Amino acid sequence: MTTIERLLDPADLINFDSLLSSEELALRDTVRGFVNENIKPNIAKWYNDAVFPLEIVPELAKLGLLGMHLQGYGCAGRSAVEYGIAGAELEAGDSGLRTFVSVQGSLAMSAIYKHGSEEQKQEWLPKMAAGEAIGCFGLTEPTAGSDPSSMKTFARRDGDDWVINGSKRWIGLANVAQVAVIWAQTDEGIRGFVVPTSTPGFTATPIEQKLSMRASIQCDIDMVDVRLPGTAVLPEVKGLKGPFSCLNEARYGILWGSMGAARDAFEAALAYSQERLQFDKPLAGYQMTQQKLVDMALEINKGFLLALHIGRLKDAGNLDLHMISVGKLNNCREAIAICREARTILGGNGITLDYSPLRHANNLESVRTYEGTDEVHTLILGNKLTGVPAFR
Repeated sequence: MTTIERLLDPADLINFDSLLSSEELALRDTVRGFVNENIKPNIAKWYNDAVFPLEIVPELAKLGLLGMHLQGYGCAGRSAVEYGIAGAELEAGDSGLRTFVSVQGSLAMSAIYKHGSEEQKQEWLPKMAAGEAIGCFGLTEPTAGSDPSSMKTFARRDGDDWVINGSKRWIGLANVAQVAVIWAQTDEGIRGFVVPTSTPGFTATPIEQKLSMRASIQCDIDMVDVRLPGTAVLPEVKGLKGPFSCLNEARYGILWGSMGAARDAFEAALAYSQERLQFDKPLAGYQMTQQKLVDMALEINKGFLLALHIGRLKDAGNLDLHMISVGKLNNCREAIAICREARTILGGNGITLDYSPLRHANNLESVRTYEGTDEVHTLILGNKLTGVPAFR
């Protein structure tokens, strides 16, 4: 894509691309091209059939997108901004696609990378970066979502082994994963465990009849006397700071990804408004339509500026964690509003899978909920502003 073509990017009212390096633009164009060629022509069918296309996993690996922000072990070692840019382009295709990269890289791989032993890293990270092994991240439970400290899953010592019993819910990729990072209560606090999914007693069952994230996989996990060697525990962390360090990586990706979905919905509505004739002129020629388009474009530009600012701070090592809540709360909330507004321009045609806005809006209901609900991020920011924690 040339500089002139970039400046004509329809949602870009501020020449956002001028803020990106040539390497960042090249990555963006590569991932966008992949999504346009391989995802967008097929996503309506995948979504309608509730299928996640596992055949694209090797292609994502070839692009260096799996664990792309990690160093070594076959990972690409990209910056936080580059990871965010890739996430935005993937979610312009579908939230399920960006969620796969997030679960694999920001959650499962990050947990092993940040908290694992060298043996665990050598065993799993190269295979996961190459797409030869898929990982999942088991934190949420049927009765422990926003309050993971109340988890019931328990790991007990039995000689040199660990034995895990418990349940997890809404665990992405669990039924196709080769390895699960499972968080459990122990006598010494919450610990993480690297669990091969072939271990006896481990069962993952896909959650069906979803209205959102249909081209994605979420599962219930049941663990009955899952026996692991002592070396299965993540040795470098105890307590909730372990899973939260990974959740913050995933939350960061969301503030870029949600804007990618919003941009795609806007572009669909803009194109439709320029082609659809009503009362002998295109919808784009009506003042109310133009107001909708302008309001959407303004929020997209502001959302990407916020994501870029937070990404630059993250790369510089100057990020305060509450800033991720600023981005996640704002950008998810605005992205859903944009996608819903884009659907109104499409009229009745907008409820079909011929167009992306309502699919994006449905997906974003899940994105808005996972990795911290609006309420959780509001309380994080409320605590920052007032100094008073109001979670209980």
